[in-house]
Amino acid sequence: MDVIDATADADGFTCNVYLVPGDRTVLVDAGAMEGVEDVVADHVDHLDAVVLTHQHGDHVDQLDAVLDRFDADCYAYDDHPRRTHAIADGERVTIGDESYEAVYTPGHAADHLAFVGDRALFSGDVVVYNDEAFDDGSFGRTDMSGQSRERLIESIHTILERLPDGVESMYPGHGDAFHGDVREVIERALERAERRDPKYPEDAA
Repeated sequence: MDVIDATADADGFTCNVYLVPGDRTVLVDAGAMEGVEDVVADHVDHLDAVVLTHQHGDHVDQLDAVLDRFDADCYAYDDHPRRTHAIADGERVTIGDESYEAVYTPGHAADHLAFVGDRALFSGDVVVYNDEAFDDGSFGRTDMSGQSRERLIESIHTILERLPDGVESMYPGHGDAFHGDVREVIERALERAERRDPKYPEDAA
């Protein structure tokens, strides 16, 4: 599977935006980097759909620009003016050449979805490989209004329960993509989340 990080060269804060060409060329999230639609156009002539993990600004600020450039569908859990398809827990969506199960994973965001395939996981912000808090297994922040560490922990358990054994790639909303034992990374993130310590201690002072 060919996955292109369309925001790899971003100067400002944005999520990772993954372009997945294939039978159904899909963009996972739209990000906050101005000109992301031009990066997509550099790689593909058309875009079939944008699939949103959640609607925090760093994931959707450039959604209008992308959808204005391409005649693409938009899949999201919660309502959005540009949404063409609602997607709920357990439903499936084709990303590239493969089918993925939408897994409802709130905690970091009330509308959060992760997308689990036979070989790869698009985890959004619920679990990441590395960030400013942890390397080799971290989790989305839960210290802001509307977020919940307890609900996030439940969501990580849900991903582990529904993760096939063959998944060897994780494409998170922030930090680096990971290739290897994805389950081990998620289990390490879960253990750290279950300590219930502040993820960023300086924010708790």
